[in-house]
Amino acid sequence: MKIGFIGTGNMGNGMVRKLMNLGHELTVNDRRQESTANLVELGAKWAESPADAARGNAVVISSLPGPAEVDEVVLGERGLLEGAVPGTIYVDLTSSLPASAKRLGHILESRGVTFLEAPVSGMISGVVSVEEASLSVFVGGDQKAFEQVKPLLQAFCANIFHVGDVGMGNVIKLTNNMISLGSRVLIQEALAVAVKAGYDPMQVYEMWNVSSASKWVQEVPRWLDVPDEVKNPSFSLLNSAKDVGCCVEVSRELGVPMTVGAAVSQVFTRTVAAGLGGHSPVATLLQVESEAGVRIRKGK
Repeated sequence: MKIGFIGTGNMGNGMVRKLMNLGHELTVNDRRQESTANLVELGAKWAESPADAARGNAVVISSLPGPAEVDEVVLGERGLLEGAVPGTIYVDLTSSLPASAKRLGHILESRGVTFLEAPVSGMISGVVSVEEASLSVFVGGDQKAFEQVKPLLQAFCANIFHVGDVGMGNVIKLTNNMISLGSRVLIQEALAVAVKAGYDPMQVYEMWNVSSASKWVQEVPRWLDVPDEVKNPSFSLLNSAKDVGCCVEVSRELGVPMTVGAAVSQVFTRTVAAGLGGHSPVATLLQVESEAGVRIRKGK
C-alpha cells in the first residue's frame, strides 16, 4: 500500500521502518528533513510538505506533538488537505483534545477525507514499545476505515481498540496518562516527605514494597539514579504537561470535578516553567526536590 507519513521523530521513525519492513511504499515528511534521512536511505520518498506526503497515497498517518501541530499539518499552507483527495484515509496518532479531533474530523469529512484519531500508549518507553510492536492504540472514527487500516496499525501495536466516534480515543489516552503521570507525582511527593523526615529513600522503598503501596512504587529504585540532566527523551515532560492539561480541560467541558488532576497539572506546569520541559517526564522529581528542599536522588 502507498502510505504518507508525517512526523518522523523518535516514535514516528520506528513506525515508518516497521511499515516498510512489511513491504509498504512510504512517503515521509517532517519539519526536520534530517530526521527522515535514514528512512530515505531505506527506500522511503521524501516529501517537501504535508500536501506532498498526502498526494497519491491511499492512507496518510501523522505522529505529532499536539493539536496545534496537527492543525498546522492539515490546514496550513501546503497542508495535508491540499494533497488529499476524496477517499483518502487520514490516521492521526497524536494525543489531542477530543474537541479538536472532532472539529478536524468535520472539516476533513466536508472534503471527502475520512479521519481516524488513533492516539497510542506504551507500557514502557514509547520508542521501545514501537520497536517491540507492543503499543496500545485507541481508534475513534468510521468502522469501515478502521478495518482498512488495522493491518497497518498491527505493525507497531499489540492492542488495538475501536472505541467509537472521533473524540472517544483521546478520552481514553488522556485519562490513561493522567493516571500514570499523576500517580508518579503523588509517589514523588510522598518520597520527599519520608526523606526529609530522615529516611534513606531506598529504605523507604523496601518498606513500601512489602506494604499496601507495593504495586504503585516499582519505579522508585530507577528514580534514584535519575541525573540532573535527563534530556532528549522519547516522550518529553512538555508533552506530558500537555496531556495532563488536556485531561483537565476535558473534565471541565464535561462538568466533572478534577481536583487532584488540576493539582497534578500545576506540578507539570511549574516543572516546565523551571526549564525542564525538554527532559523526560520523571523530571517532576527534580521539581519536587527543589520545592521540598530535599535531595532524594543519589549523589550531590
